[in-house]
Amino acid sequence: MSTIGSVESLWRYPVKSMRGEELNEIFAGFAGVYGDRLFAFESSASPKGFPFFTGREQRQMIRYRPHFRAPNKAAQPVNWAEAEKLGSGVNPISASADELMIDVEAPDGKIFAINDPALIDRLCAGMDEKHELTLLRSDKAITDCRPLSIFAVQTARKLGEESGVDIDKRRFRANVYLDLNTFDGFAEDKFVGKSLRIGSKVVVAIVSRDARCMMITLDPETAEKTPALLKRVAQAHNGFAGVYGAVLAEGMIRKADSVELLD
Repeated sequence: MSTIGSVESLWRYPVKSMRGEELNEIFAGFAGVYGDRLFAFESSASPKGFPFFTGREQRQMIRYRPHFRAPNKAAQPVNWAEAEKLGSGVNPISASADELMIDVEAPDGKIFAINDPALIDRLCAGMDEKHELTLLRSDKAITDCRPLSIFAVQTARKLGEESGVDIDKRRFRANVYLDLNTFDGFAEDKFVGKSLRIGSKVVVAIVSRDARCMMITLDPETAEKTPALLKRVAQAHNGFAGVYGAVLAEGMIRKADSVELLD
C-alpha cells in the first residue's frame, strides 16, 4: 500500500450532459455519487441501446447549469450518519424526489424547473432532426458505463501538450480528479485491476479504461468543438482517457484527501 497522490477536485452532474458542479465533498456509494445524474432526457431519435439526448445532439446542452433546490438534502444520504454507525455496510437512503428537485439555468440566465416542458422546447430549438424528449429520473446515477469516473490532471496536461490544445479538465466530466505525485499522464491506466483507497474510508476498484467520444471535443464554456483532441486520443491512446471505478466501500470523499494504491 502506497500513497500515490491526492484528490484535486470533486464533481457531480445532476442532469446527464449538463454542466457539472464542483463540491468540497461527495458521497461515493455503490450506485455512484449521491446526486449525480439523477435526471436525463430520453429522445425518440436516439438508438434504443443509448436512448439519451446529450451534447452529442445539442452542443449547447453542456452550458445549462442544474441547481438543487435543497442543497443540504443533496449533500449525502439523509441517514448516512446513523447508517455509518451501524458499521455493517447497510445501504443508506436517499432524500425524497421533492427534496432532490432541480432547477436549470439556461446560458442566457433564464431559470426552468427540470420538469418544465418549456425546457424541452428550449433544448430542441434550432435542431434539424426531430427529437421528442422525455424526462427520466432515477435514484441512482444514470451513467454511461460505471458508477464512478476518475481522471488525473496529469493526463489532461499531457493531452494538451500532445494536441496543442489548451485543455480544460472539465471536458472529461469525471467525478474525481486526481493529482498524482510522481506519475506522468495516463498513469491511471496502470490502476486497472487494482483498488484505490480515497480518504479514510472509500475503496474503489478500478475496473476499466474510459472509452471517449465526441463529448470531450466540446469546450465547457462555449460548446465550440475541437476535433483535434478526440483525434489525438484515438491515435495515440486507442480512444481511452481516464478510468472507471466500482465502489467497494462507501463513504465521503473530500477535496485534498489522500489516495492510496492498495493492490
